[in-house]
Amino acid sequence: MKYTQLGRTGLKVGRLVLGTMNFGPQTDEADSHAIMDAALDAGINLFDTANVYGWGENKGRTESIIGNWFAKGGERRDKVVLATKVYGNMAAGGEAWPNHDKLSALNIRRAVDASLKRLRTDHIDLYQFHHVDRDTPFEEIWQAVDTLVQQGKILYVGSSNFPGYKIAQANEIAARRGGTIGLVSEQCLYNLAERRAEMEIIPAAREYGLGVIPWSPLNGGVLGGVIRKQVEGGRRASGRAADALADAATRARIQSYEDLLDKHGLEPGEVALAWLLTRPGVTGPIVGPRTAGQLESALRAVELELGEELLAELDEIFPGPGPSPEAFAW
Repeated sequence: MKYTQLGRTGLKVGRLVLGTMNFGPQTDEADSHAIMDAALDAGINLFDTANVYGWGENKGRTESIIGNWFAKGGERRDKVVLATKVYGNMAAGGEAWPNHDKLSALNIRRAVDASLKRLRTDHIDLYQFHHVDRDTPFEEIWQAVDTLVQQGKILYVGSSNFPGYKIAQANEIAARRGGTIGLVSEQCLYNLAERRAEMEIIPAAREYGLGVIPWSPLNGGVLGGVIRKQVEGGRRASGRAADALADAATRARIQSYEDLLDKHGLEPGEVALAWLLTRPGVTGPIVGPRTAGQLESALRAVELELGEELLAELDEIFPGPGPSPEAFAW
């Protein structure tokens, strides 16, 4: 595994991030534990989760699966940089009771303690705001964060799904308050087929020293060889992949992508991950394997070198918006 600093911090993390969203809903606890063991053996050290993972009646289940894995010992917790998130409604069904979601100081305090209990640990290394809370001022958020840092319950704070101006606002207020490092990472939707983050989010993250952690690096399976799998294995696309293939222009673009990589003898999913590793500001994409085999494929992407010619051909198929602000100005 190759390592890099997380944004402007001294924290070293692997170029791949283990996403755990499938643990519980799609991957049972035993297999989830096996995947985490394999990831750690391969050198992946940043594990990402969220308090709402498990979904529906099982919110919190994913954190509990990770906590049970930590409890097995073997230096598992010491070797992992643990990241989880706060924002979502944790009520099993229906509306949340007031102050049981979003980013009020009260909910942040409550959510941290609940996550620590499920994760069976005394601290969270990277605590991430899962979404923008338009009703809570950052002065209140940073006051709550400062208290938790002083208590030793969290070490670093990151954002997820923040626009560029909110990254700037959050860190400017943190700087004015003093005594807090502010946001150190941003987790955003970013991949070959979805490059809007290049317009504002990534420039803001780089300006303020945040490591970018892309989620959905295969764009919901669209970039994982979806057409080939349909033809060769009779597998029907679902979700985002099915929606993409229903559009003739998008399907033609995906076909061009797969044809290009067939010509080079490369696997689409591995190239999609390797491409993200070439992007300025990217710490590492989140991979969410459901099986050990999917993890092995993702690991190969770290060693994959993409030549300038291939990168240019990928840009022709999936053109980005261009540099900011020229992408939307003169």
